[in-house]
Amino acid sequence: MAHNREHWTSRMGFILAAAGSAVGLGNIWRFPYITGENGGGAFLLIYLAMVFSIGLSLLVAELIIGRSTQLDPAGAFKKLAGGAWPLVGYMGILTAFLILSFYCVIAGWTLAYTVKSVTGSILVSDLDQVGSTFNAFITDPLEPVYYTAVFIALTVFVALGGVASGIERAARFLMPALFLILLVLVFRSLTLEGAGEGLAFFLKPDFSKVTWDTLLAALGQAFFSLSLGMGAMITYGSYLNRHDDIATSAVAVTLLDAAVAVLAGLVILPAVFAFGATPSAGPGLTFITLPSIFAQMPLGALFSALFFFLLAIAALTSAVALLEVVIVYFVDEGEANRRKVALIIGVITFALAVPASLSLGIWSGYTIGGKGLLDALDFFTNNITMPLGGLLVAIFVGWTLRRTAVAELVDGSAIAPVLVSAWHFIIRYVAPLAIVLILVNGLGLI
Repeated sequence: MAHNREHWTSRMGFILAAAGSAVGLGNIWRFPYITGENGGGAFLLIYLAMVFSIGLSLLVAELIIGRSTQLDPAGAFKKLAGGAWPLVGYMGILTAFLILSFYCVIAGWTLAYTVKSVTGSILVSDLDQVGSTFNAFITDPLEPVYYTAVFIALTVFVALGGVASGIERAARFLMPALFLILLVLVFRSLTLEGAGEGLAFFLKPDFSKVTWDTLLAALGQAFFSLSLGMGAMITYGSYLNRHDDIATSAVAVTLLDAAVAVLAGLVILPAVFAFGATPSAGPGLTFITLPSIFAQMPLGALFSALFFFLLAIAALTSAVALLEVVIVYFVDEGEANRRKVALIIGVITFALAVPASLSLGIWSGYTIGGKGLLDALDFFTNNITMPLGGLLVAIFVGWTLRRTAVAELVDGSAIAPVLVSAWHFIIRYVAPLAIVLILVNGLGLI
C-alpha cells in the first residue's frame, strides 16, 4: 500500500539508517583482515577509490529505483519495467533472507564474545588456546543457537516499530554509539607501545605489493561493504520523500561507511603489530588473534567487551535492513500486517539459522556442493546472487531507465551536470564490467 507508506522523518534519520544498513561485520571484521592480507596502505587507497566511484554509483542507482516507486524491490521493478525485471527484485528479497539466516549466527558470536569478555573466559594470551576455545564454541550444538535466538529477537524488536519509530529511532542511538566506541578503541590502540609500525602499514602505501588479486579484493570489498545487490538500499530508498536529495545523501552514507572501515583498521592493525601478531591472519583475526591481544592489554576485558559490543551493534543495524527487505515485500504486495509478518519471518529465519549453526559442528557431515549449510549460503549469496543483483541493477538503471534515471537523480538535488554525466557513464559501462569481474572471481574463474 504505497499511498499509506511510512517515510523517514528527516534526512539525517535516513542517512544514519542507510549507513547502519551498510556498516556491518564486513566493515569491522572483514575489512581489517582483507587489508592485512593485501599489503595495507595501497589496498586502502584502492578500496577508497572503488567505493567512492563504483560503490557510490550503484548506491545512487538503487536509491533511484526505491524513491521513484515507493515500493519494495519486486514491486519497484514491476512498476518501472515489468517483463522479467521483477525477477531481479525477487532475487534481492531472497538474497536478503538467506544472508539474514546465517548472518544472525555470526552476529550471535559477537554477543557471546561480549559476555565472554566480561567473564574473561576468552582472554588468554596463547593463540592456540584461544583458537581451541573459539572452535569449541562455534561447534557447540546449543550455546551459539541461544545467542542466535537472542540476536534475531533484537532484530525483530527493532523492525516491529516500523520505519520511523523502529529503524530510524534505533539508528539515531546505535550509530553514534558505534562511532563513540570506535573512537575510544582507536585511541587505546594508537597509544599502545609499538603501534606505529601498524599505523605505517595501514596508512603508508606500498604499491609494489599491489597485484591483480589486490584490485579484485578492493573491488569486492567496496561492493559488499555498501549492502548492494540485496534490495536493502532499494527498500530504504522507497521510504525517502518524493523530492529528497539522493546525491548528497548517498555521498554521506558512503562517507560514514568508509569511515567505519578506516577506523576499524586503526583499531585492529596497530594493535596487531604492537603485540607481534600477523596482520594476514584471515577471518580468525577477530575471534582468535584479537582476544589474545586484549588478554595482554591493560584493562583488556573492558576493551574486549567494548569491541565485541561494537561488532554486535554493527551487525544489528545491518540485520534490521535485511529483515526489512523481506517484511516490506509482504506489506506492499500482500497488504499484510507489519507486526505479524516481522514475527513470522523472525521464526522462519531462526528455523534456517539453527541448521546453519549446527553445520559447523554436529551436522558438519551434511554438505551442499562440499560445503556445510552456513558456508554454502555464504557462497551462494556473496559469490552469485549479490553480484548478479548488482550487475542487473546497473544494467537496468544505466540502459533501460536511462533518461528517467538521470531525471530522478537531479530531482531535489543541486548536483553539477558534469557529475551527473560521470555517474551515468560509470553506471552504464564501468560498474557492469567491475561487477562481472567480481562475479567471475567469486566463482573461481579467474
